[in-house]
Amino acid sequence: MRTLVLNAGYEPLAVVSFRRAIVLVLTDKASVISEEEEPVIGPNETFARPSVILLNRYVRVPYRDGVAVTRRGVLRRDNHLCAYCGKPASTLDHVFPRSRGGADTWENLVACCLHCNNLKGSRTLAEIGWQLRTLPRPPRGRVWQIRELERPAPRWAEFLEQYPAA
Repeated sequence: MRTLVLNAGYEPLAVVSFRRAIVLVLTDKASVISEEEEPVIGPNETFARPSVILLNRYVRVPYRDGVAVTRRGVLRRDNHLCAYCGKPASTLDHVFPRSRGGADTWENLVACCLHCNNLKGSRTLAEIGWQLRTLPRPPRGRVWQIRELERPAPRWAEFLEQYPAA
């Protein structure tokens, strides 16, 4: 019951409830681009349930220099896969250990499985002879600032293709 809101330039802007989307459409602030199968039945009318709407006027988004580092963000960036072995990850690891001055930055945090996290401990990669599968980098783009796009609806795929998630 979520609706993707596109700015007038077709870039993803937000994800809202279908109720909010219907209000935007009924007040002529947005147009429906894609609809769900099941309609919304009101007391006097039946409406198509919007899946994707396009704002009629462009909304200027304030510029943000970067995306804040969060546990959820690091796991999302790494596709919930361990940076060392590739198995499903549920924890984070500091590439350069925090006990030795490692910072909480996008470049120093990676998703890690519990087994690898325990094996690595507070040692550096050079000390144990491990390598990272991918180089950790900060995410870029507006899509990263929309939290609800972690699990996009299938109908949104064509609208999100040109905005990579990583």
